[in-house]
Amino acid sequence: MRESPQSSILSGALKGCLGSLDGACIEKLLLHCASALESNDVTLAQQVMWVLNNVASPVGDPNQRLTSWFLKALISRVSRVCPTPMNLNGNSSPQRRLMTVTELAGYVDLIPWHRFGFCASNSAIFKAIQGYNKVHILDLSITHCMQWPTLIDTLAKRPEGPPSVRISVPSWRPPVPPLLNVSSEEVGQRLGNFAKFKDVPFEFNVIGEQPTVPSSPCISTLECSSLQYDFLLNQVLNPSTLKLEDDEVLVINCQNWLRYLPDEQNNGASQEISCRDIFLNRIKDLNPCIITVVDEDSELDVSNLTSRITTCFNYLWIPFDALETFLSKDNSQRIEYEADIGQKIENIIAFEGPQRIERLESGTKFSQRMRNNGFFSVPFCEETISEVKFLLDEHASGWGMKKEDDMLVLTWKGHNSVYATAWVPCGFDD
Repeated sequence: MRESPQSSILSGALKGCLGSLDGACIEKLLLHCASALESNDVTLAQQVMWVLNNVASPVGDPNQRLTSWFLKALISRVSRVCPTPMNLNGNSSPQRRLMTVTELAGYVDLIPWHRFGFCASNSAIFKAIQGYNKVHILDLSITHCMQWPTLIDTLAKRPEGPPSVRISVPSWRPPVPPLLNVSSEEVGQRLGNFAKFKDVPFEFNVIGEQPTVPSSPCISTLECSSLQYDFLLNQVLNPSTLKLEDDEVLVINCQNWLRYLPDEQNNGASQEISCRDIFLNRIKDLNPCIITVVDEDSELDVSNLTSRITTCFNYLWIPFDALETFLSKDNSQRIEYEADIGQKIENIIAFEGPQRIERLESGTKFSQRMRNNGFFSVPFCEETISEVKFLLDEHASGWGMKKEDDMLVLTWKGHNSVYATAWVPCGFDD
């Protein structure tokens, strides 16, 4: 019997893979599935997913665990077009729970994914604010101010005495993990207590009124995104809301944040400019002494599904592989951490348009964007590099660091993971 075209394609995808479904073979199957979905061939896509279902395992090796999340994302995408009765191997996603502050500290300490950026940024900030007595930090991050105790401790030891520190955070943050079981105000109180213990004058502000998203089903995801973007522009990046003072220096810290800003063209402007660029120009107008930007070093803001799958699969294996080196397969911290990555994968693969909020751009592309918008990069000094290396020595031997132009890049087994950069506006007025 002659094979159907669909069966022939699937057979080609499997040729040479059976019995040794390594990462390359799994990626090949994922790409065939993506190609079928892009050509609206749901039948072929489901056939490939049945094969992937026999490979994926939430308790297997890193490739199998990663594949289980990709399979979940693909099924989620298909279900938007055609209901499918397929069940995943293993359990469904664990319900995301709110962490305590102590649990959050353990979460960011698992691998240096976050601490790398904290360390590089804090060192650059400490150098930039030397000689200033009043420092105002606008913190745009997703890790609930976990970065700042270390900086406060360092400032307390400054030979000339610590400056007064004011930290401002927006009342809204991207709706992504990690999630905390206390309010931003309580986080600020805890930081204030720590600063008092260290004899550092301290103030903490939650700025802006969180945008209220109407519950009407008539409100689209695009309209919700627009509300949040307008809130950031009009309330957060507003000198009067920030209550900027003439005798203080401003620091803007962006940790895993800018990817959640839309990058569509703003047709309301006199000249078409992307919303992300408008945001950066508004930052420049605030005249900060330094802007620190840390994010994951991958290019995922593309419309082509097959390109996103290739990039995502070859990038997000890194945390799965790193966790495998020191945590058992049933470790609860590992399961939660991987589930958070799985949520990210689902958003990247299963959604399009404004619902797809995970829109990473690589460090190289982002750096070019900053230069195009009138920022100069600030190279990291040798002392910063030494501090980061000391941090990485506390983790598995696969972690490393390299310099690319003025970026510091965290690597795992030689693969780029996270980048850290520092910037000043062209013509910064000291």
